[in-house]
Amino acid sequence: MTISLHPSTLPAVLSPVLTPFKEDGSPDAQKLLKQCQWLEANGVGQAIFGTNSEANSMSAPQKMGTLTTLIEGGLNPAHMMPGTGATSIDATVNMTRHAVQHKCAGVLMLPPFYYKDVTDDGLFAYFSEVIQKVGDARLQVYIYNIPPVTKINLSLSLLERLAKEYPKTVVGMKDSSGDWSYTESVIKLLAPSGFRVYAGSEVFLMRTLRAGGVGCISATANVNPRAIAELAAHWRESDADQRQMDLDQVRSIFAQYQMIAGMKTAVAHYSKDSEWLRVRPPLMQLSADQQAKLLGELQKINFSMPGL
Repeated sequence: MTISLHPSTLPAVLSPVLTPFKEDGSPDAQKLLKQCQWLEANGVGQAIFGTNSEANSMSAPQKMGTLTTLIEGGLNPAHMMPGTGATSIDATVNMTRHAVQHKCAGVLMLPPFYYKDVTDDGLFAYFSEVIQKVGDARLQVYIYNIPPVTKINLSLSLLERLAKEYPKTVVGMKDSSGDWSYTESVIKLLAPSGFRVYAGSEVFLMRTLRAGGVGCISATANVNPRAIAELAAHWRESDADQRQMDLDQVRSIFAQYQMIAGMKTAVAHYSKDSEWLRVRPPLMQLSADQQAKLLGELQKINFSMPGL
């Protein structure tokens, strides 16, 4: 078969960056810029407005305004993959067009997640209409598969159809199914033609890279960026399996808590900025007891977030 690799400026590891919020509930773009710069300095790209960014608790204008501020603040759009998927095609088109106009290397696009039991034809029509309305050859779409949240399964045949119909536009995916056999099937089917598969957790990083995927877009890249980026860079070396085990240990601590509130607890602690604790309803901050327990467990493994 013809190999038509899509060149990409995106790194192997991206973080769905936690969003700091002001007291009035609006995103704090300046604080977010600082956080993104810290991630960049640790070798991690920015998939802002992902699940862990509380993206669906923000309006499209809030997200677009924040993206503008980040790029005007000097963040490199070549390392950015903003989330632009929404249940409304118009909102998705507006956010996607805005990201492309700001030269972001890609966008991460959820399927329309409100209606359940929808057909592949319906999902294809959604993505197709968005791509055609954006109408920009620079657009690079990464499909975001997260069935534990959306309750929508993206079939292999749907992904294959999208990649064949839009080979220069639908260029990859983030798979947060947590089902390794599915991730591996997508890699085997589509990676030979240049489709770039990111695992949705660093727990699958080694398996993804060994199978022919490109890396991971992972929650805990928010708090443990350098170690994850270093494994992606050195996955062929003899200590790679030990590095993977070390990453899994950190992840398992955060996984005992609501992940977003837990990671915000760590950022607030290590940056000495309690404003980072804020989350948007319906999420809630960890209780004082939970915060103390989480930080105690991190201390036991000598965890730190240097330079934050």
